[in-house]
Order: sequence, then C-alpha cells, then structure tokens
Amino acid sequence: MNTTDPQIVLGTMDFGTRVDADRAFALLDTFVAGGGVWLDTANCYSFWADPSGVGGASERVIGTWLRARPDARDAVRIATKVRQNPLVAHSWPQSAEGLSARAVHAGVEESLGRLGVDHVDMLWAHAEDRGVPLDETVGAFGELVAKGVTARVGAANHAAWRVERARSLAREQGVEPWTALQLRHSLVQPRPLTPLAEAGHRMLAAEDLDIARSEGLTVWSYSSLMWGSYVRAGKPLPKTYDHPGTTRVLAVLDDVARELSVTRNQVVLAWLMRQGIDPIVGTSQVGQIEEALDARRVRLTDEHLARFSEVR
Repeated sequence: MNTTDPQIVLGTMDFGTRVDADRAFALLDTFVAGGGVWLDTANCYSFWADPSGVGGASERVIGTWLRARPDARDAVRIATKVRQNPLVAHSWPQSAEGLSARAVHAGVEESLGRLGVDHVDMLWAHAEDRGVPLDETVGAFGELVAKGVTARVGAANHAAWRVERARSLAREQGVEPWTALQLRHSLVQPRPLTPLAEAGHRMLAAEDLDIARSEGLTVWSYSSLMWGSYVRAGKPLPKTYDHPGTTRVLAVLDDVARELSVTRNQVVLAWLMRQGIDPIVGTSQVGQIEEALDARRVRLTDEHLARFSEVR
C-alpha cells in the first residue's frame, strides 16, 4: 500500500441535499482548519435525495465554497467520480452513465464545471461497467491524466482482478494506471454470504488489501462509521450485521475505547488508519468533524489489533 500516512477524508455525499449549503460550509471550514486535506464527492451525489432526480448537488456546493474561499483550492485536494449519474431524471439504474470513453470525458467536463476548477486531484471509476471494453475505459482515464484534467485515477467498487487487469492494460497502452481503491470497510463485518441492502456497495476483501500492499496502491474506505451506528442508540446496525461476531467486536471496541479514553468512532477510525487505510467520514455536525480528526492522535498497539483480529 502507499507509504504516506493515512488521512481522514471528508465525505460530502449529502452536501446540497440532506446537508444545506450553510452547514456544508461550516463542515468544510472546520475540516480545513483541523488540517484535513481530501474531499470526496461524485457526479451522482445525491440523485436519490435530490428532487431533480439527478446528481451534481454536492459538487455545486463545493464549487460555491471554493469561490467563497479564494485560498481554499490550494488547501484541499478534490476527488470525484464518474459512473452512476442518471442521464434521465429519476431513472436509475436504467439511465446510469457508464464508463465508455465518451461518458467518462463528458462526466468529468460537467464535474469540472460544477466544481469551478480546471482539474481534480483524483478521479474514480465509481463502479464497474462490464458493457464497455476495459481497455476503452483505461484509455479514457489515462488520457485525462495526460491532459492534466486529473492528477490520479482510481477504481471504486471494482473486483481486485479487474483492477489488476486494468493496470496491465494501462501498461500496455503506456498510460497512467489506477493507483487507488475505494471500497466499503469497517470494524464490524456483515454476515458472510448475505447480500448488502445498499445497491452498488462492494465490501473490501483480503485480496483487495493483498493487491494494494503488493502494488503500492492507496485504499480508501467508505461507510467506515456505519452511518453513526457505533455511537447512536437509535441507529442500529443493519440486520446483516446481527451475528455473534458483531457482539464480540463491539465488546472489545468498548473496552479499548474505555482504556484509551476516546470514543468508539475514534477507535474505529484509528483501527482503519493503523492498517494504512484512509477512512471517508461523512458528517452533518461540526463536532463530528472534530471528533474524526482527533482520531489521528489515537494510537492503537499491536495488542489492540490482535484483540480485534481474534473476535472479528
């Protein structure tokens, strides 16, 4: 995996929909003031919560914030995604954009317009598109790096073998390969072989970490804090997490949090970062941003990791 220190990434999925612009500005300001760097968005955020039925709201809010904070662009790095934005309002997945060269270039151009920037720092392929030849997608992403439209490219919700195949194709084409993975991961795990309720989510697996460590790839995790379920009594974990392993993990989590005088969320984030993973944290409160950033100072020992490993 990459050798740089893992960071807290600010997830902005709800900006412009469930989180209004004023609150989003406060969250962004707090994140930057606390030393946060990476913002994670997507061109499809959040079509399912937007009366328009299409994405773009999150990127527009970030763009408005950047215009209101002239120095902010130099302080942050922006990651966005193509693939999944409905091309017809309220028609998903039927009209979800794919990963053809045309779709990738069009999607990025529209994202840049909403963000009000001439480039992004990371462009993700949001999900696989098996209907398009992989070499076409790889070529399109590589061309965007060559043109300076994005500094890096990565694959979200892709099978490890597809990532490695894409990297091989990039080498053959002489273009920039995917150097980052984004997958769902947290301390608790769903019951094996049970489907997730969330469409499009792909869990991080051992083979993903294997390829990342072998090839020096960055790994970002989403749904890292399970939508507040670690700390909110009124927000139970999804039913797929209702199994004995979860009970054991939460007991150890409580013990470790108590020993270190920190919150459950901070232990989870520290656990992810200790493995070289950058956790994406989506919040709606300034205090939650501060809590997440403070997790960078939580130091888990090998013994802590072993305790979690024994019960997961």
